[in-house]
Amino acid sequence: MAAKLARRVALLISLIALLQAGCGYHVAGHSNSLPKSVHVIAVVALENKTTSYRIEQKLTSATVHEFLARTPYKIVSNAADGDAVLRGKVVSLEAVPLLFDTQSGSATTMLVTVKCEFSLTESATDRVLYHSDNFVFRNEYEISTNVPSFFEEQDPALDRLARDFASKLVAAVIENY
Repeated sequence: MAAKLARRVALLISLIALLQAGCGYHVAGHSNSLPKSVHVIAVVALENKTTSYRIEQKLTSATVHEFLARTPYKIVSNAADGDAVLRGKVVSLEAVPLLFDTQSGSATTMLVTVKCEFSLTESATDRVLYHSDNFVFRNEYEISTNVPSFFEEQDPALDRLARDFASKLVAAVIENY
């Protein structure tokens, strides 16, 4: 009887150890693939290749805020002061009506797609730590106003878009995927 109990305990301990070891997967946002030598990241203002006024400022600001809130890195704007430098371009910005109000016929939900190019380069070695020529952010947003005002600078929807975009970008840069 005692031998049976000992085997069950040993089996239970082995099972727990296997489960804790996992299979190599991790929860997004909790891994860091950047070198230990990187302590300061310079986030250079994004370039805007679209016709949307000041979209690059909103996205840059949200990215800086996300790095500060979610990572241990010090963030600076001057490329010369960083251990690594993040540069990027907003290549395209598209908002397509997704859902409509059946009574008025006006759009109630937009599908917003932002396409960018990004690279994070280690300053000391010029080694590319992260690169994407096709960083695509896509999300749905409910709107309460007309479509043209969706991208106005003061619009809360644009702030939400920038925060959501920055969250995805920082996770991609830190985890290098």
